[in-house]
Amino acid sequence: MVSSSTDRPEIAFFDLETTVPSRPGQGFAILEFGSILVCPRKLIELESYETLVKPHDLSLISTLSVRANGITPDAVISAPTFSDIADKVYDILHGRIWAGHNIIRFDCVRLRDAFAQINRAPPEPKGTIDSLALLTQRFGRRAGDMKMASLANYFGLGKQSHRSLDDVRMNLEVLKYCATVLFLESSLPDIFTENSWVSPNATTRNRSGSNAKSAVDGTGPSTSPPSSRRNVDRHNSPTTGPAHPIFSLVASGAGEPDQNGVEPGHAQPDPFDLSPLVDKIVNEPIEANEAMEEESSAATTSNTITESTEFVGLDDVSIPSVTVTTAPFFRGPRKMQILHRDAPLQIRCDALKVRFGLSTRFVDHAGRPRLSFVVDASPNLCSVLDACDDVAKRFVDSDSSSEWRPVVSRKLGFYNTPTIRLQLPTVAEGDSVRWITEIHQKESSSSIQRVVFSRYDVAELEQLIRPGSFVDAFFSLDPYDYQQNAGIRLVAKKLVVDSN
Repeated sequence: MVSSSTDRPEIAFFDLETTVPSRPGQGFAILEFGSILVCPRKLIELESYETLVKPHDLSLISTLSVRANGITPDAVISAPTFSDIADKVYDILHGRIWAGHNIIRFDCVRLRDAFAQINRAPPEPKGTIDSLALLTQRFGRRAGDMKMASLANYFGLGKQSHRSLDDVRMNLEVLKYCATVLFLESSLPDIFTENSWVSPNATTRNRSGSNAKSAVDGTGPSTSPPSSRRNVDRHNSPTTGPAHPIFSLVASGAGEPDQNGVEPGHAQPDPFDLSPLVDKIVNEPIEANEAMEEESSAATTSNTITESTEFVGLDDVSIPSVTVTTAPFFRGPRKMQILHRDAPLQIRCDALKVRFGLSTRFVDHAGRPRLSFVVDASPNLCSVLDACDDVAKRFVDSDSSSEWRPVVSRKLGFYNTPTIRLQLPTVAEGDSVRWITEIHQKESSSSIQRVVFSRYDVAELEQLIRPGSFVDAFFSLDPYDYQQNAGIRLVAKKLVVDSN
């Protein structure tokens, strides 16, 4: 290797190609490891290594797996096992800075699992650069979903091959391009960023604590902490020479491992939490659109509920008329959308029995619970949602290796009834919040009143949506494909709770 001493300055870019699990709990098996060592001062490739890896069970290489990366069982039949290459992988990675796209949530986890399976201690980095989180924060979502394929297409670098060595080299080129753009924008911010949604200062501002929102939209204080300034000064010191533009990506966040894609010091299992970012990507489109349509929270109650032709009853859904397309998205170029007869599919389903009441297990970027509840799904509802699942999954599989999560949950032996989860999105209003979902209460067949909440009170809502109660649900189908997971979220636009 380039350096066998304890001082290992090279950045190790690496990537894994794995099997794609075909059933829950199956796990991933490494099929290929690829890496390059990069000079941190000149950003040139010093050395590379690539090898196919034979999994312990060739049957793990499913058709879905082959479609994702092109690696077939025949291709790895004569390849070394991970145990055979473990020493080499350890020598490449241990004690160096690790870099890659989505490595903290995916590659690092798979790597540690692989070493654990052969009873070996895994290599440890002295720092980790996850370009997915880093570029999303510093460069902004100009390339849509910020997957490597989208970034490569944005910069005209060609099609991603989904092979390890090709992908890490593409990763380095993408970082160079992003850093150069940010370097140019910082030199003439009023000109270069005039037509960009990203704030001119978005690449240099720090985010912490209550400034979580500014991590995405570029608002908030622009003062860098002393640690950031020290890092910038060090990169420009006479002893190291002029800073490369790529340092504009990492310098300002060097002291904040929990908010940025750069983690100094000893490796942590998960040095930063991407859930605020995921929450914004998944929920904000709903919030932005619904907030404009919803009336004030001070609205008076009504004895009637306006029926909308936008919601289709289960018996009126024509399965052959369900299609998937992409539509313009305010945070990126396109977003998946499920259509029924060329209109966005929204479903009305009456008398759904609540299996589990409100869940507050997850929270958003502001610490508010992300509300959802589980209802039993009738055979007719399952048939419609399974068909939507199938169409959307085939659409995603054509250009993604993400694991698909079925919208209908089936757990054998557990009540023997399929279930679905309905999400209740919220929107901020100054210092307070309200849920977007219209909630009505049915006292009798002819008496339906809208429930008005004066504040965000989960306990009050829990009294309405209780296990065993029944609700009429009006919901939209919101496909997603992010962080190696894909599926359909069911977003409740309107609920009518039967108080009887």
